[in-house]
Amino acid sequence: MFRKMLVLLVIFTALFNGVKAQRIIYSEPEREDNRRINFEVIGKINGNFLVYKNVRTKHYITVLDNDMNTVSKTEQEYIPNDRLINIDFFSYSDFVYVIYQYQKKNTVYCKAVKVDGMGKTLSDVIELDTTHIGFTASNKIYSTISSEDKSKIMVFKINSRNRQKYIINTKLFDDKLNLLKHSSLTMPMEDRNEYLDEFYVDNGGDLVFTKFYRQSSDIISSASMILKSAMADSFLVQSLDIEKHYLDELHVKIDNVNKRYYLTSFYYKERKGNIEGLYFYVWDKQSASAVLQNAVAFSDQLRKEARGEASQKFAFNDYFIRNIIPKKDGGFIVASEAFYTTSRYNAWNRWDYLYGSPFYASSLDYYYYSPYYNSMWYRSRFYNSSGNVRYHADNIVILSFDKDGKLQWNSVISKGQFNDESDDLISYQLMNTGSQLHFLFNNIEKRVNLLNDYTLNPDGQINRNPTLKNLDKGYDFMTKYAKQVSSYQMIVPCLYRNSICFAKIEFN
Repeated sequence: MFRKMLVLLVIFTALFNGVKAQRIIYSEPEREDNRRINFEVIGKINGNFLVYKNVRTKHYITVLDNDMNTVSKTEQEYIPNDRLINIDFFSYSDFVYVIYQYQKKNTVYCKAVKVDGMGKTLSDVIELDTTHIGFTASNKIYSTISSEDKSKIMVFKINSRNRQKYIINTKLFDDKLNLLKHSSLTMPMEDRNEYLDEFYVDNGGDLVFTKFYRQSSDIISSASMILKSAMADSFLVQSLDIEKHYLDELHVKIDNVNKRYYLTSFYYKERKGNIEGLYFYVWDKQSASAVLQNAVAFSDQLRKEARGEASQKFAFNDYFIRNIIPKKDGGFIVASEAFYTTSRYNAWNRWDYLYGSPFYASSLDYYYYSPYYNSMWYRSRFYNSSGNVRYHADNIVILSFDKDGKLQWNSVISKGQFNDESDDLISYQLMNTGSQLHFLFNNIEKRVNLLNDYTLNPDGQINRNPTLKNLDKGYDFMTKYAKQVSSYQMIVPCLYRNSICFAKIEFN
């Protein structure tokens, strides 16, 4: 009898923990929260969750409590109603910096405001920089990035009036927005097909980005990693030894623990050939040298597992690198996903539209850097898509390398997602709980989109967790716009009856 009671207790405990590990709570959509709003999940501040919303010319910060009830909705009146170009949010434990840029007459202003956990201003408007221009800017002039620990914030702009010499202006601030260093540096650009991209700042305030030559506007035939120390007024250029390889997209990740910079890319052996494998370059700050540089070809077995409906030869031609995750021992993990479109009119080709200048030419005066990824959801992407295009996001391939750059293991998560309106309901989001990586994505089961959760253990083992049972019918998760707000919580935007709302997912 005692043994039966013990078994029942163990089963009940397991079930209870399972439910607790997959708790979902939804917010109520507000009257104006239709599909046409712009929004961004800001973060968790003083125990509440903050979300930015833009409805026509009004800008709000909505505060949700732990049960996802609306506590307050505060209009951000300092944001100009017209000519707003861009807005960024940098959240801390008890406040958030709102950094925005707008144009007034012939001047573009970059300003900041400190906001508390209830969406109310804690400071006056702080002017960070201004730029005088002779045209109307439709794309952002300033880019703002922060270090992983938020101790450093950098605002920079790039003037390319002289196509052979870009002028890069950087302003480095601390977490109180005190100016630490202002630099104006020249970057030689020898060829019209040379570009700059992937700007990041580490916890010490050092800047890292890439410079590359894209041959015939598709493959990369030469590249460099550019470094700028926080207090320096010069660039350190580290050329990559590509040899006979051609690179695809360059991706940079900073490892602040081991003080390393990782650069990765898929590579080809010939122009418009098939993706052969993964190239990586690792720079060590302490020794001021490249400690790893290698090109690892994909095995036939991995191609078989990753190919989906493609042939083995073309297995990785639709894959894009999504995540680089540093490991404590100095190794790293690379996650990539198959993404493509199909149409009755045109065959999709990754070279047709993927590449081009990462800058935007708004007139003869300037090019301006714009980050590759923006977490804010814009309605233009949803409503301007053609009904003749179907978006696909398929398998996820995960590769783990040790600190010496040797492949330890590889894993594949099989999935097949598609949508005919846009790519907003496909792809995945990564949740790092420390001991595991969670891959969250929608999957169609019995004609219904259900949120799936796959976990990756440190040894490469993948487990599919039970389908989340407390998924209410009618909610479609936009996981690609989700944001991890704590070590065990994620806020995910949802579509519900043509409205936008938000779900909190808690893991044990």
